[in-house]
Amino acid sequence: MRADPSTSLYTSLSVFLLGAIALVVPSGYSIGAVLLLLGGIYSCFTRVSLSWQRQDYAVLGVLMAFGAVWIVSVLIHGGDSSHYDKPIRFILACLGFVLIVKYPPRLTWLWLGLGIGAIAACIWSGYQKFFLDIQRAGGYTNAIQYGNLAMLMGVWCVAGLGWAHTQTHCRRWQLLLVVGALCGVLASLLSGSRGGWIGLPVVLWVLYRAYGRMLAPRIKLALAALILASGAIVLATPQLHVAERLHLAVSDVDQYFNHQNAHTSVGARFAMWHGATQLYLAKPVFGWGERGYQPAMAQLVDEGKADPIIREFGHPHNEILNVASKHGTIGLIALLLLWGVPLKLFAAGLRSADLTVRALATAGILLPVTYIDYGLSQAFLSHNSGVMMYAFWLVVWWGCYRRYAQSAATANPVTT
Repeated sequence: MRADPSTSLYTSLSVFLLGAIALVVPSGYSIGAVLLLLGGIYSCFTRVSLSWQRQDYAVLGVLMAFGAVWIVSVLIHGGDSSHYDKPIRFILACLGFVLIVKYPPRLTWLWLGLGIGAIAACIWSGYQKFFLDIQRAGGYTNAIQYGNLAMLMGVWCVAGLGWAHTQTHCRRWQLLLVVGALCGVLASLLSGSRGGWIGLPVVLWVLYRAYGRMLAPRIKLALAALILASGAIVLATPQLHVAERLHLAVSDVDQYFNHQNAHTSVGARFAMWHGATQLYLAKPVFGWGERGYQPAMAQLVDEGKADPIIREFGHPHNEILNVASKHGTIGLIALLLLWGVPLKLFAAGLRSADLTVRALATAGILLPVTYIDYGLSQAFLSHNSGVMMYAFWLVVWWGCYRRYAQSAATANPVTT
């Protein structure tokens, strides 16, 4: 079999759906991923050659290592078949990489899917909040996952502006991506999720590193003023409840430290972090496992070493502490590699003279950057949406990036 346009069209459609319907249909983030998986299986039996690079082994290696450590943890600590579900997805995502490299998608489909997906998420969250009277829009998942993933799609749209600049109809593409970026941010606001905003300065710094030198000083000042003005407007808009939730967060911190009250959103997190830290120190090598985590937390409560509020949660709402307490230092190392290796590899393209390469590198860096941010207050990879979006988007970004970076290095034009 040979590579043909119909197969590349299949890849393009899969990547399009991975973004376009991720947050607006039930398990929408899985549909494009399943198509990539099936296409990857098919690709393994075609005669189209795949030239492996050392960096490919690193990217796929961290995905497989994290999944394998999780599986080994289940084998050590025991668990039913459902406990294998999430770690296997990290491993299966590697098959999607084979499809991406052998039958590359058109980038027009990729960025179109993200723009449409962010806009659709905003419309859906607005409908939930203002027509269904849901206080915190959560789509078909919970508000934290929904709001943070919408934010991620929004910042990806900003990353894509470099690519849009190279297109024939650049103004139309730039308009779509700018609207998508604004809608992703607004969907996050409508979800009421606060955790995703903590790392926003780092996200802006990455974007500035990618595109800052292209902007005239007056444009930089205008953008800075626009960001500050937008922040003021958001705080002053009562329907968004941003100022209210910020005040509540400050109050929660005061209640926990000065009144020993853990029965608040922030206070409960502090209590869970304290408990998870104790669990990690008790079993620092392999942890307690998914199955043993809650009984161990309950024992801490019974011994008077933790607040009873922690009984209600299956994870400590912090990615590092969740992995450390359940999978020990071995799992923690795998997690840090899962974040750190893509950060290092994509960083090489952040200053590329080719704007398409730079856009893909920027999007690739923003994936672990945002997940590190989200992981401060949520165990993001404990949810199907978090697993699917990280694992499959990582192979999409890396597969596309390595192709266009190689083309730019050899000065061969690539049609997008």
